[in-house]
Amino acid sequence: MDKIKRFIDIQVPVSTCNLRCHYCYITQHRLFSSNVPPLKYSPEQIGRALSKERLGGICHFNICGYGETLIPKYMTDVVRKILEQGHYVMIVNNGTMTSRLNEMIQQYPQELKNRLGFKFSFHYLELKKRKLLDMFFSNINSIRNGGCSFSLELTPSDELIPYINEVKDECMKRLGALCHITVARDENVKGFGILTKLSREKYTEIWSQFNSPLFDFKIKIFNQKRNEFCYAGMWGGILELGTGVLRACDCTFLRQNILDNPEKPINFKPIGVCNKEQCHNGHAWLGLGMIPELDTPSYADMRDRVDKNGHHWLRPDMYSFLSSKLEHLNRDDMFNEYEKKRIRKKANIQNHIWNIREILIGSTRKKLSKVYHAIRK
Repeated sequence: MDKIKRFIDIQVPVSTCNLRCHYCYITQHRLFSSNVPPLKYSPEQIGRALSKERLGGICHFNICGYGETLIPKYMTDVVRKILEQGHYVMIVNNGTMTSRLNEMIQQYPQELKNRLGFKFSFHYLELKKRKLLDMFFSNINSIRNGGCSFSLELTPSDELIPYINEVKDECMKRLGALCHITVARDENVKGFGILTKLSREKYTEIWSQFNSPLFDFKIKIFNQKRNEFCYAGMWGGILELGTGVLRACDCTFLRQNILDNPEKPINFKPIGVCNKEQCHNGHAWLGLGMIPELDTPSYADMRDRVDKNGHHWLRPDMYSFLSSKLEHLNRDDMFNEYEKKRIRKKANIQNHIWNIREILIGSTRKKLSKVYHAIRK
């Protein structure tokens, strides 16, 4: 069975959305009416740039927009070109883009759909308000019956607590299993806090009733500083689809354009040390094994459910692939303690230089802003 070589988190340059969830930064900053920018690179070039040969093996791609991922029409072609390279893909979406979902179900051959999955974000209150629940679950069942994997996750909010029993009933009635639970970040708090007015203990107690391995792991690692050696940048990264830039992860300056020239080798370098207060999206990065010595549940178990009829949400190929860890195919490229120390030292110096640069740029922007407003007055 296939094993994972690298994990690539693709960011789609779309910040508009057809929903208005109260806890979403798109709503808070009123970005939901933004235009969808055209892609700089064709789906064909993106596919060539992300070939199995260039990336060193079969990779897992998580595809997510800042807004609703499947709004851009080009997404159907982009996803297909990545799948045709032999990779596995999961698409984060809100479950309302029926035409786009149907295109993929109907146009992709089963060989590609075996390696395709959809992470459905369950925005219960918004779907209920707009009377979209029937359509939402119909789309999920179409994906399931069409031969793809799926996962369902709910963003827990204080406003949703009175409706928990309703949510459970809907999940059991429609899918035969409870949804997974994520953890919402409060990005207005330095270092990020949990988006709730409850204590952490009460928040955990309430949302643990869904028995979600995803929630259990995310709440466990929330606000945990990672000090271990991290292979992010070498075993994976974050690809900005709009610019072609691959970043090692959210915490580092390491970046390179990998879409301009599909023939040029990619320079995979580990960050070594993390300078953030916590690992962003650590359930994926850590669950897939970016820090090998951590004992984590498999990413497959954080995404799968078995319904009351014994059917899995993840199809066999997808479950097996997401159960593998990055170290399995990268063991020969792991560093000894001396090499780790050297990489950490260099990374600390470079991060320090980068932080100073960001401070200076930020200061310059503030000065220019003051001048601009003074002129306008």
